[in-house]
Amino acid sequence: MSASESRKTNQENHKKNTSLSGVISVTRKGVGYIEHSNLIEDLEIAPDQLGTALNGDTVDATMLDAQKNKRLQGKVVKIIARAKTDFVGTLEQRDNTTILISDDRRMYVPILVENPPQKPLRNTKAVVRFSTWNKGEKEPRGMLIEVLGEKGVNETEMKAIVRSRGFDTDFAKTLEQEAHAIAQQRTIPDQEIKNRRDMRSITTITIDPLDAKDFDDALSIESFPDGTTEVGIHIADVSHYVRPGSVIDKEARKRATSIYLVDRTIPMLPEILSNDVCSLNPHEDKLTYSAVFRLDKNARVLKRWFGKTIIHSDKRFTYEDAQQVLDRGSGELFKELSLLDTLARKLREERFRQGAIDFDQDEIRFVLDKSGKPIKVIKKERLSTNQLIEDFMLLANREVATYFNNLCKNLPASRATFIYRIHDVPDPEKIEELSIFVRAVGYDFSTQGGNVSAKDLNKLFKQIEGKPEEHLIKTATIRSMAKAIYSTKNIGHFGLSFTYYTHFTSPIRRYPDIMVHRILKSHLNNEPLSQQELLAYESLAIQSSRREVEAVEAERESIKLKQVEYMKDHVGESFDGIITGIVDWGLYVEEKETKAEGLIRMASLSDDFYELDKKRYRIVGNKTGKAYTLGDPVRIRLIAAHIEEKTLDWILI
Repeated sequence: MSASESRKTNQENHKKNTSLSGVISVTRKGVGYIEHSNLIEDLEIAPDQLGTALNGDTVDATMLDAQKNKRLQGKVVKIIARAKTDFVGTLEQRDNTTILISDDRRMYVPILVENPPQKPLRNTKAVVRFSTWNKGEKEPRGMLIEVLGEKGVNETEMKAIVRSRGFDTDFAKTLEQEAHAIAQQRTIPDQEIKNRRDMRSITTITIDPLDAKDFDDALSIESFPDGTTEVGIHIADVSHYVRPGSVIDKEARKRATSIYLVDRTIPMLPEILSNDVCSLNPHEDKLTYSAVFRLDKNARVLKRWFGKTIIHSDKRFTYEDAQQVLDRGSGELFKELSLLDTLARKLREERFRQGAIDFDQDEIRFVLDKSGKPIKVIKKERLSTNQLIEDFMLLANREVATYFNNLCKNLPASRATFIYRIHDVPDPEKIEELSIFVRAVGYDFSTQGGNVSAKDLNKLFKQIEGKPEEHLIKTATIRSMAKAIYSTKNIGHFGLSFTYYTHFTSPIRRYPDIMVHRILKSHLNNEPLSQQELLAYESLAIQSSRREVEAVEAERESIKLKQVEYMKDHVGESFDGIITGIVDWGLYVEEKETKAEGLIRMASLSDDFYELDKKRYRIVGNKTGKAYTLGDPVRIRLIAAHIEEKTLDWILI
């Protein structure tokens, strides 16, 4: 539908209904937009009609008189709910007042600080809590609740990234006290051991990153004369220590996830629990929740068992250590590692045969100096030991969800609540856009009216494997997909091609896994959870999905910050890049080694006057006909690195 047709439809709807409610999106320039099911095109709210609405707020709005062939305009008449109350930014002095300039550029007005520090703070980042914004006032008011530190300092900037997403960087004193009280009772009573399956005599290992401090999962392995193998996937029994209604549980619910920044982890649980009491540290007896499988030589599941266990990890491997043993063909626990690797490969082959999508992409990590400054950027190597762990975790998550779904068939609806990890099929319109883009870049990718299967996507990924535009097309494909979320209603997992899937394997860092443990335990022990708890799980699934998105945003922002910091020392140098975006104002280009993205401004292309060809994802010179297309490799020079904005400026060489 064209823009004029959309506006005509909007105007017809306007005649039927002049008011609506929705979430408002506000641009940096202070223009708002409200999406609504009755409207084809978003309702536009001019800056002087926002009525104190801020980005993300839920509002009531009324439509203004329609003007022919123009976007429908509206006016906010009521704020139903504020999206956020805490704002992170820089304190500045203005006349005799202190204001906060928010880091969020969509916060289009400064906040007047009602309780300024006695001594004016300059070049300082802080958190201000929104209090009021009365009609007629130029700007909102807020209370200073936390001073983060000097702007531009690594510690300050990392705290700002976390706090701007609504996460706390530390735990309250009362919560730490509760965690230490739990730690004092770490000795496992004999009665608790009797109530569990004792697997301490079976060879058990953990395989984790070199810098890991919390160990969620361990694998045990035992071979049998008939050629079958029993693999135990043992998960830290966090729910044994974190009880519903406790101070720690309430905080874990609020956080919902740990956050993994470039230089630190902001844990969901206090470190004495996440890194010690619950963590499956080597050479210690640990309480676990386990999924134990008897597998044949082709990794087909012959038997399955779920329940509470006690384990004793014999060895803590890093991914690199375990890989060296496999590559060398000898070393500590080589036989066990080799068998696990063989079975994992069988699981992986079957998964891809069933249609799972291979979204693997290059990732980077930073080497930092003592001050947190990046001094080196390294591409992460994806080892077969990484995949080994992933394959067994996927197996456990799938089988737990399948088991519970089968169990639910014989349960009343009031007891059938479960937390699934779901991934919806892609929106046909987005897939059609992806298809047009992929063909414009030069590859075959046909869809059936916007419908696509996982196998179609894997076929595309085979075409682009090892090509310069592989990362670009995979990124575009991911953006066209629905987001995986938590839900009490199962629709399957499109990306993994699983009918049933959940998150069971990481309760130290994800709250949904704790919920899954509790639900499963209640059914295995025939101890139903309270109706109140089950009813809460639906809203907790929604909250956990939202918090996961915010945590990922924080992680990506920390990476972007370090990329720009690293590149600042390389202004004036030349690099190889690939065009990753084309807009009216220029070309976005990603540098090959660091994956740092920056902008070539259209005004800097002085050899010709270039115009945007949206349909072909390119710009074309009027005189020369020279074209720059999405996915093209280019040679670039860095001319500026803006740390505060986390942006880079390139020019073409």
